[in-house]
Amino acid sequence: MAGSPFLLGEVIFTTLLVLAMASSKSGWYDAHATFYGDMQGKETMQGACGYGDLFKQGYGLETTALSAALFDGGLSCGACFKIKCVNDPQWCIPDAGTITVTATNFCPANYSKPTGNWCNPPLQHFDLSMPMFVKIAHYKAGIVPVQYRRVGCHRRGGVKFEIKGNPYWVLVLVFNVGGVGDVSNVKIKGSNTRWIQMSRNWGQNWDVGVVLVRQRLSFQVTTRDRKMIQFHNLAPAHWLFGQTFEGKSNF
Repeated sequence: MAGSPFLLGEVIFTTLLVLAMASSKSGWYDAHATFYGDMQGKETMQGACGYGDLFKQGYGLETTALSAALFDGGLSCGACFKIKCVNDPQWCIPDAGTITVTATNFCPANYSKPTGNWCNPPLQHFDLSMPMFVKIAHYKAGIVPVQYRRVGCHRRGGVKFEIKGNPYWVLVLVFNVGGVGDVSNVKIKGSNTRWIQMSRNWGQNWDVGVVLVRQRLSFQVTTRDRKMIQFHNLAPAHWLFGQTFEGKSNF
């Protein structure tokens, strides 16, 4: 069955896997990139990280969805990556340089076909917003080989906290995080409580089943590089669900 599409797909998959796991001495890692949505980026809003309106939250269209290997169950939400198109003279734009994007969504695995499953584990893959993809590759390419590396995130202003939920359950979206960008731990403190550990609900939404209404709220955020900042009395006692509060510092 030398001509079997399943065998060919297996060879392609194995080849891409080897490339994806390889890294250079300069710290660049091999992967592939596609794009989703259009130039307006409506399809990139919301997403598996829970950020919602990416324009209002400061991320804009400089974003990407990550394959399962990079998404890490949502732990990588908010991380920043520098990406460049490589080794494809036909489709890479000459001297395009690099783009920097933030992880805001998930590219799910697809096991329904033998080939073209770019986001299946353990492949490292970026599904970019269309405006970012066309900065480094021609639109008609569809998919291109790239190299990437983690970089620091540069944000304007402080870390932001959007409070949702109900009187008995608080859900907090943590966003606009600088430094490494991805948050590994969040604690909350009411003016009548000690520090309370929050749990990751999904993406960068953190929750706790405690009554905290009519109390000033403080937050403690730890990023994946173990740096920590406390935001004391950030929300006043008369805070309301649906409000967003901005800290005075960032990572």
